[in-house]
Amino acid sequence: MKRREFITLLGGTVVAWPLAARAQRSAMPVIGFLDFGWPITKVAAAFHKGLNETGYVEGRNLAIEFRWAQNDTTRLPELAADLTRRQVALIVAANGTAALAASAATTTIPIVFSTAGDPVQMGLVANLNRPGGNATGIANMQMEVSAKRLALLHELLPRAARFAVLVNPNSRNAKFEITEAQAAGSAIGREIDILTANTGREIDMAFASIVQKGIDGLVVGPHSFFLSRRSQLLTLAARHALPTIFPFRDFTDAGGMMSYGSGFDDFRQVGIYTGRILKGEKPAELPVMQASKFDFIINLQTTKALGIDIPPTLLALADEVIE
Repeated sequence: MKRREFITLLGGTVVAWPLAARAQRSAMPVIGFLDFGWPITKVAAAFHKGLNETGYVEGRNLAIEFRWAQNDTTRLPELAADLTRRQVALIVAANGTAALAASAATTTIPIVFSTAGDPVQMGLVANLNRPGGNATGIANMQMEVSAKRLALLHELLPRAARFAVLVNPNSRNAKFEITEAQAAGSAIGREIDILTANTGREIDMAFASIVQKGIDGLVVGPHSFFLSRRSQLLTLAARHALPTIFPFRDFTDAGGMMSYGSGFDDFRQVGIYTGRILKGEKPAELPVMQASKFDFIINLQTTKALGIDIPPTLLALADEVIE
């Protein structure tokens, strides 16, 4: 599905219904879906799959109000406040930044989140086993494995002298991500350049800096903004023949060299928790789930195009090799 078609589909969830369907809407629960970035097809598909497993189908017995901040964090508080004013039954926060905005907007409406950061440190829950408030969800642990991505890239390129990590400076976890990257660099005895980008233009500038500095390999940070700019990142990595490891397998499926991280199944779990809460369970009593499976994917076609031989030890670690 093309991105424009997907946005139209989601946008049409509310405004395109016939009047008769709108009249029936009051008879079904209405939830809000709040996201920092833009619509991502596989995120929505996984979320709907989880909802369906609990018996909820959008448009049949559930309505969804989508709110996209379009990569502008300053919009999130008002978008969250709007959902609160509409008295939705539940707010789904697709990332940590959105979860914080939702948490600031309401202490009574249930919130189900997915976040790359530690939800306890972020103040979203009291503890993981018993959240204690109106929020629960999934900690996908993407930040905690950032050092692993660098280690895998180093194993692929043991003679490389200089690596870079691309970070979204607007992420609440940016400082943690930078600290982890620097510590991981020290562990392998390599210099790490921290590059930041929050717009398409800044991504172009980051790659210009990579070329100027003679960076040998790049680690892309786990942020929904980078996923929304997948085509741009893949195009630039290919153009500059830059070995790059990504946080989501969406990149390797589309031609990226390697990826390591948790998958979109996190959002299926978000959908399941949403359904369970709509049926009466309390978020305060639903433990925050932590991702336990991380997929390491290698795109063999891309490594061959880059003239890189994959060490047998690295191939043995891969969960999947795309040939």
